[in-house]
Amino acid sequence: MVNISKITRGMQMVAASKMRKAQQEAMAGKVYAQKILKAVGELCAKTDPKLHPLLRQGDKRGKILVILISTNKGLCGGLNTNLFKAVHHWFFQKEENSSSSIVFITMGRKGREFVIKTGRQLIADFSRNYPFIQDVPALTSLIVDGFLKGEYRQVFLVFNEFISVFKQRPLKKPLLPLTTLEFLLTAEEKLPIWGDFLIEPSPVAVLNSLLPHYLEIEMRSAILEAEAGEHSARMMAMKNATDNAVSLSAELSLEYNKARQETITNEIADITRAREVMK
Repeated sequence: MVNISKITRGMQMVAASKMRKAQQEAMAGKVYAQKILKAVGELCAKTDPKLHPLLRQGDKRGKILVILISTNKGLCGGLNTNLFKAVHHWFFQKEENSSSSIVFITMGRKGREFVIKTGRQLIADFSRNYPFIQDVPALTSLIVDGFLKGEYRQVFLVFNEFISVFKQRPLKKPLLPLTTLEFLLTAEEKLPIWGDFLIEPSPVAVLNSLLPHYLEIEMRSAILEAEAGEHSARMMAMKNATDNAVSLSAELSLEYNKARQETITNEIADITRAREVMK
């Protein structure tokens, strides 16, 4: 047990080191993502949806695409389990969401295994390259092309939102169509930050550049939050494992000492009885 506690303590320290860096990146990325969300939301609200296909409703004949961000490794407590329970609740229990109407793209081997075991359609997996953030441009192109072709009517991003070191929660965030932006904004964020404005060189040119960039930022932010949540959950899981190993080691030592003391007492009693018999 002592050796196990040393191993888990070492894993706890490694996770803590990674968590601090991931937490800083996640919080910084979250602030930028919130600002660009507000800016894109206000721009889209004042722009004719006909000017850009990403602003229009998706083809009703298309499927629902779920981008599931999980972990490649385990030993992080119930992080993945809670995420998969939420996915089951959000997408599998609705009658209109048949197995053929929902497709998945996964980032993380645990998510890939979950999708395969539940018999859902997996169209792409980006678990091999780590960190996942390097695959964001390719993933953005994939979902935008599929949406524009009418293959997907809705695109959702599902991941563990990083709230604190001690708390992470599953989050479902709509990505496409961009008409769902208003549901992501709080009442305060819906307040305009700009007055009347002109778009140069043209609305189409700005939207062509801005909207894919927005999608990339949303996915980068989600990946960073998921990584921060993973390292935090693993640090706490290894801390609990270390505490349990130390506690169990102390209990076993106590039991061993009791058994040893009992053996010694019996041996002394035997010697005393033998001496009395010799007399």
